Amino acid sequence: MNHYLIDIDLPEQMDDDFIAMIPDQRLHINRLMQEGIITSYSLASDRSKLWTTVIADNEEEVGHILNTFPLISYFIYSIHELAFHNTAQYTMPPISLN
Repeated sequence: MNHYLIDIDLPEQMDDDFIAMIPDQRLHINRLMQEGIITSYSLASDRSKLWTTVIADNEEEVGHILNTFPLISYFIYSIHELAFHNTAQYTMPPISLN
């Protein structure tokens, strides 16, 4: 499996249809994160760009994953294969029964 960074440009003007689909997009992203397909999802503070990292076998599979996004018709994106992708894991510390 390889890691890919997807650099997504969002529309300058977000119409009512776009805004109405945001909750579906977030639910879908959360599902993909729980499945371990998406490892990060970030929105620029000016809401002009999204960045997401995806684990997939190849770029074609990344394209298939992106096509499941409810907002895909609004996205202009580029896919970049990464040599590595390190992240800090935010987990609960191990439970001690002592």
